[in-house]
Amino acid sequence: MAKKVFVIGLGLIGGSLAKNIKMGHPDAEITGYDISEKNIKLSKLLGIIDESADSLQEGSLEADLIIIAVPVTAAEKVLDALSSLPLKPGVLVTDAASTKSTIVKRAEKLSANGITFIGGHPMAGSHKSGAGAAKDNLFENAFYLLTPGMGIEDRHVEKLKGWLIGTRANFLVVSPETHDLLTGVISHFPHIVAAGLVQQAEGYSKENNLVARLAAGGFRDITRVASSSPDMWRDILLHNKDVLLALMEDWLDMMNEVKGFMEAEDSTEIHRFFKNAKSFRDELPQSAKGAIPAFYDLYINIPDFAGVISEITGYLANEEISITNIRILETREEIYGVLVISFQTDDDREKAAACIGRLTDYETILA
Repeated sequence: MAKKVFVIGLGLIGGSLAKNIKMGHPDAEITGYDISEKNIKLSKLLGIIDESADSLQEGSLEADLIIIAVPVTAAEKVLDALSSLPLKPGVLVTDAASTKSTIVKRAEKLSANGITFIGGHPMAGSHKSGAGAAKDNLFENAFYLLTPGMGIEDRHVEKLKGWLIGTRANFLVVSPETHDLLTGVISHFPHIVAAGLVQQAEGYSKENNLVARLAAGGFRDITRVASSSPDMWRDILLHNKDVLLALMEDWLDMMNEVKGFMEAEDSTEIHRFFKNAKSFRDELPQSAKGAIPAFYDLYINIPDFAGVISEITGYLANEEISITNIRILETREEIYGVLVISFQTDDDREKAAACIGRLTDYETILA
């Protein structure tokens, strides 16, 4: 008998996981549930799911695997609902939310009913959303953190990895608390800083409208994550509050220290501050996927004449290289090109650079 999988939430993450389940387990029967009728219809049309459920109860009672792919606050409500249902003995339940301590704590109601819950966080994403954005390779080579709670046996963790083999992800097993610290440092807190920088720029733009115009270059790139969903980040900040408050105190201490260097005109310490940051950043892996989805940008120095952009895009179209965004930079301080083209994958970016290098004499930089 075919194993049954129930995916709750058919957006980018849920849809991609459903596709990966099908890749790793072709005989699995996948049922989906989403509050968006559009996502349900699109998931059926694209073959992401086999059937849809009209309710959590309808989809979950016979499931062998339940994947909760909704934001953290909604995931808590789903866990509460599942804990009141007579789920199938041996069913495995997991989620894909960005914080884990509160989720695993909430799932204790399931554990009390003899149901195994293992927290999960596939650390990959996209600028697109919805079922139509689901991709077979979204999680390939990305880190996928699994956070089993106390008392979860290793065999259950291995069983979940088996279900998720089609993701081709790199699995790491950590405690929920460790997960929240790691993601707080390299994902959650940087989003706060980016949003703060943008709001500071907005404040100064009211006094001088050149601020917004000049911010269209490097500033816009380093604050890209500030364009993320406000609803999602509100929930993340509230659910990872303790970690983020501690990180914020550390950050304020560091900024006050730098402020002191500047007030004292201590050139040695100012130089050390930037040198240490440069050294650590230069040692970071360049090709591996991390907690914040990468932006695969190709910078191209192009001459200023009519038709040059259509020339470039024409070359890429002929080689069937898909682009996700294209823009011209006016402010290029610390930026190595005039035209910026964004791609879905690093492989597409490298193919594009090779194509342009072969067909033109325009300089390309993979920055």
